[in-house]
Amino acid sequence: MSESVISPPAAKKGRPLSFDRERALHQAMLLFWRHGYESTSLNDLTTTIGVKPSSIYTVFKDKKSLFLESVELYTSGPVTAQTIINDAPTAFDAAQGLLHASAIGFTGKDTPAGCLLATSAISCSEASSDVQSHLASIRLGIEQQLREKIKQSIKQGHLRKTADASALAAHTMAVIQGLSTLARDGATRAKLLKVSDMAMQAWAVHTSGDASASGSTA
Repeated sequence: MSESVISPPAAKKGRPLSFDRERALHQAMLLFWRHGYESTSLNDLTTTIGVKPSSIYTVFKDKKSLFLESVELYTSGPVTAQTIINDAPTAFDAAQGLLHASAIGFTGKDTPAGCLLATSAISCSEASSDVQSHLASIRLGIEQQLREKIKQSIKQGHLRKTADASALAAHTMAVIQGLSTLARDGATRAKLLKVSDMAMQAWAVHTSGDASASGSTA
């Protein structure tokens, strides 16, 4: 269901919050993660969080703002795509790290299966094209960071000069999207990790001898 059409009430100054904002945001994130953006209604949110619609509007403005903040929470933390890419010694290690982190993150015991970004994007209609564009920009940003890492590895001799940075980065992102779908279909973590390892074989023909000598495994 789409967002309920209700005009936000005027905020009352000085009125204390009747709920834990951070806990509410976390619950909303899990709900969006499980059902997607458009399929999560305002009623679903208020029921799960245990607050009135007026409280949602007062604290988060509207459903879209709550969703975008949920996405920010989802993509934050001590280990993110950016930190995995930046901290990896080579592009091979970065791609492998992204795939393994995805396989683990998509099969958590206390979280919904799959990727929140993928689930929400698939369920978006033309009416929510701005939300879909925002999610796409996040994924494209990760792809661009990985592409630059690949170019760097080519210059450093970890990958052959014939390696296609754009294709390798896009391939990695496509596999991550596929892992999300498999997880939603009930695939186990072990299966996703095997798929991740197999996907890295596509990098083998592009890995130079220097990279193998430095400790990267193709």
